[in-house]
Amino acid sequence: MLAVNELFETIQGEGVFTGVAAIFLRLQGCPVGCPWCDTQHTWDKNNQDQVKPEQLIMKTGDSPSWAGMSEQAVLELIEQQGFTAKHVVITGGEPCMYDLNALTELLHETGYQTQIETSGTFEIKTSAQTWVTVSPKLDMPGGYEVRADAMARANEIKHPIAMQKHIDALDALLGRCPVAAGTTICLQPISQRPRATELAIETCRKRNWRLSVQLHKYLAIE
Repeated sequence: MLAVNELFETIQGEGVFTGVAAIFLRLQGCPVGCPWCDTQHTWDKNNQDQVKPEQLIMKTGDSPSWAGMSEQAVLELIEQQGFTAKHVVITGGEPCMYDLNALTELLHETGYQTQIETSGTFEIKTSAQTWVTVSPKLDMPGGYEVRADAMARANEIKHPIAMQKHIDALDALLGRCPVAAGTTICLQPISQRPRATELAIETCRKRNWRLSVQLHKYLAIE
């Protein structure tokens, strides 16, 4: 069973698929502990926060409530909502705490494409067709290491930065955990800070990397 915190339709605001209409499936649970995380309500999976699946759609704000759902139940809930997007983003929390093979295979069989957004600290268990976005979380309070197999599986590396030391840390990670040829590397300024944005632009220009600007935050949408 999957612990689902949220299911909604919007546009993808980050990375390679910026601007693409997307269904977001947010899963509950994450032990990584990033200090700047904007979804801290998904960290803990407490029994007292469990609700019925139909209550998820009624959410009007962030909360730690979650519903236990099978892969088939997730697909049925997506179809019941009448969403028109065909791109499903599985996020969290940390989605790779779950085995996502069955869910991603089912979604592909029914005409969807899938993407996961992960910290790279858990083994990635998805369909081979799934687009994997690794946002490597280094030296976080939870003490989890970024895995070499997660970096090797990534289609896209999306790295939050605020200063040069964050780029240096990414360089060191890429040195010990290489990515596959053709993997897109995106730098994402933390909290739209002007200096971070300037540094990201300068580095992307020099290295032929890609800028990710969190479009949804500039547009003030979910």
